[in-house]
Amino acid sequence: MKKFLSLMAICAIIFTANCSRIEQNNDPIIGIWSQAKTESTSNAAKTTIRKEWIFNDVYLGRYHEINGNEITLQTDFAWSKEGDAYTIEYRGLENTPHQTFKIVTSDENILLKQIDGDDIAIRE
Repeated sequence: MKKFLSLMAICAIIFTANCSRIEQNNDPIIGIWSQAKTESTSNAAKTTIRKEWIFNDVYLGRYHEINGNEITLQTDFAWSKEGDAYTIEYRGLENTPHQTFKIVTSDENILLKQIDGDDIAIRE
């Protein structure tokens, strides 16, 4: 009887260890993507506006807009992939439509490009 219980305990440990593995997401979108532009506010003053998307492996992310050194907008988003097209759904911004884009590789950078052709961001 002891051998049987020991065998059952070993089988339970092996079964639990095999079922608890988390599938790893190696999608090329995972990481930090950004867009930066400089705007003139007066004759001599310039300010940099930076947009940043951080994609993680559980189909979620964080979006920031940074004006100079101040974060002016911060929200979470969900992302999904269908074929080679990605879609972002901004959860904290009510009037912001979903964005659909593709990853495009150029000689110099890896870009996120909207389906209509406009550049969104580059990989950092």
